[in-house]
Amino acid sequence: MRLPFTQVDAFADRAFAGNPAAVMPLGAWLPDETLQAIAAENNLAETAFLIPDGSGAADHELRWFTPTTEVVLCGHATLASGHVLLSADAARERVTFRTRWSGVLSVARNGRGYELALPNWKPSPKPLPAIVDALGVSGVVETLWHQHRYGLIVVEDAAIVRGLDPDFRALGCISGADPDAPSSAEPDVLTIVTAPGDDTDVISRVFAPGAGIDEDPVTGSAHAVLVPYWCERLGCDRVTAYQASARGGHLDCRLEGDRVVLGGQCVTVIEGSFLLP
Repeated sequence: MRLPFTQVDAFADRAFAGNPAAVMPLGAWLPDETLQAIAAENNLAETAFLIPDGSGAADHELRWFTPTTEVVLCGHATLASGHVLLSADAARERVTFRTRWSGVLSVARNGRGYELALPNWKPSPKPLPAIVDALGVSGVVETLWHQHRYGLIVVEDAAIVRGLDPDFRALGCISGADPDAPSSAEPDVLTIVTAPGDDTDVISRVFAPGAGIDEDPVTGSAHAVLVPYWCERLGCDRVTAYQASARGGHLDCRLEGDRVVLGGQCVTVIEGSFLLP
């Protein structure tokens, strides 16, 4: 079986930047174990699978898999999916996706790039000592949590964010069921470390070793948590953001009610077929 395959660098204005994602449109869902095996073979932060949405709620159904697990939300692979679909139809301005745990998401054209609308997932203050210990970080200002297993660690300045050297083995053992202590149960916490930026409003780095990704290059879903926090702290509804991974990526971010809207570009780097035995 030949499955269409496109690899896209999302939140990037050139190849080899931003965050790579595989986008694979299907006619119908394959078994979950097959989807997971394909994502493991692709070995990217996420592989996005989509099928036409027969419910009428959106244009497509969308699911995302890391090399080891299915995730609740993935921003960069949603942006990449929108890029693939909109690039195939120049007359189309917007595409919508129905997801299992994050509602209906959308990608719309915006000049040379796109706007991605994600849910507004405002975090709440919570002690996260196990995460802080695994990060080996100093200068912590505040720690917050969102129920979808997002830990937000706010530090004093951008230099601390750039200089992080986490213990990935320890960080990968933090449980979403109890983030206060290491555990073997549900070790798929997404850890976000953030501070005021040096040339943007916000800087961050994002780690998800429990989901098979030590450091994620540019994480749209992390900004669904980051943006509500920073907009409240700064007293605004728009921020510029930079995710300081080795590949790096810039995002224009704003709040619109229950939506976090992220602006970014995409670059297609591979087109072809996945040969499924």
